[in-house]
Amino acid sequence: MDLTIFPILQAELKDKLAAYNKYAVTRNISFPKALNKIHVAIGMRRSGKTWLLLQTINQKIQKHKIPLSRILYINLEDDRFIPCQEEKLRQILEGFYQYYPDNHHQVCYFFLDEIQNASGWANIIRRFFDTKNVKIYLSGSSAKLLSKEIASSLRGRSIATEVWPYDFTEYLSITPKTPLQLRSQAWIDTNMYNLKQYLHTGGFPEVFQIPEINRRQLLQDYVEIVVARDLIDRYQITNISLVKYLIAFLLKNTGCCFSVNKLANDIRSQGLAGSRNTIYEYISHIEDAYLAFPTPLFSESIRKIHSNPRKCYSIDGGLVRAFSLSTTNNYGHLFENMIFLYLKRLKHKVFYYLTKERYEVDFLTEDPFGKLKLYQVVWDDSDPKTLAREQRALNKAQEELQIEGIIITPKSFLEKILLPNHLRS
Repeated sequence: MDLTIFPILQAELKDKLAAYNKYAVTRNISFPKALNKIHVAIGMRRSGKTWLLLQTINQKIQKHKIPLSRILYINLEDDRFIPCQEEKLRQILEGFYQYYPDNHHQVCYFFLDEIQNASGWANIIRRFFDTKNVKIYLSGSSAKLLSKEIASSLRGRSIATEVWPYDFTEYLSITPKTPLQLRSQAWIDTNMYNLKQYLHTGGFPEVFQIPEINRRQLLQDYVEIVVARDLIDRYQITNISLVKYLIAFLLKNTGCCFSVNKLANDIRSQGLAGSRNTIYEYISHIEDAYLAFPTPLFSESIRKIHSNPRKCYSIDGGLVRAFSLSTTNNYGHLFENMIFLYLKRLKHKVFYYLTKERYEVDFLTEDPFGKLKLYQVVWDDSDPKTLAREQRALNKAQEELQIEGIIITPKSFLEKILLPNHLRS
């Protein structure tokens, strides 16, 4: 192992931290304060996992006065570390202590970005965590592979944190602000405008650093990278046309129901090869990469769950628009998608519900404490007939399930997340 890499890595980390401090947007996401745990950040590429690592490093340096010599940051997609086998990762981590021998007697901090690129990583990480006085922070773009490694090798030593694109309040933190009287018409109009802009743009951090004309191409490029690295390379997918078709289909149909049987027939009509089992498998991989989320019906019957269509939601509204040929904004589906992501950020299990009369309720969720709740999402509540229809479905579901439900409109959402607690009705 060439130990001269470590001063180079330190100099590069200084540059990364300088960029972070120049453009810093403090995320609403942070690693939990859990002692004696390996922290793992998971999420789609470009959603902010590296930024979260840098935010954490910056806090260690600024708040806790940890010297840079006790911090190791490595991006395992750096071509200097590719390919990274188990032995190479071991040499890197041991080399850190060889270059800084005093660190054997100090608390050190490892930040390893895109860890899934290092084969056999879990065994090495577990050994260092067990034998050294080290705090370890990892990031990765695969929920399933990371959870498999965590379950088999880390065995209770780790805790996962999901990283999503900016939520609406984070988006507001980077937009110009004008002092407004709370709940005034100007406050409502301004925040409705901001909400529409957010639904239009999405929340991937990098899109706000480039001109709007380039954003669609940037988001399409994100998907190409996911296809190449997180699907083709990781799962040895050979039917590339099919996986790209499925991604485009899921993104274009955000907020809609889909049936794998009908999808298989459509795929055959397009001249593409792909069995139902292959489609199920590819959709599972797409979900694993955090691109799209097939959402099942809520039912006690497994047969009903599998015989009914699923609803699809996307990681980001801007990504949906980047794959849409329409020049108009479907704010209803984009707003519903945003609420889905809001519930996922709260660590809710999300389903949709059909009443006995087959009235649909957008979301039935189970929170981390096991509490169930119904949500009906309405973008435009100005039409009494629309509101009455949505309320009817919600009322029927509440009667059948005996659980609480609410209607979410843009106004009620804005008040919930933007108004101080004492001003909320």
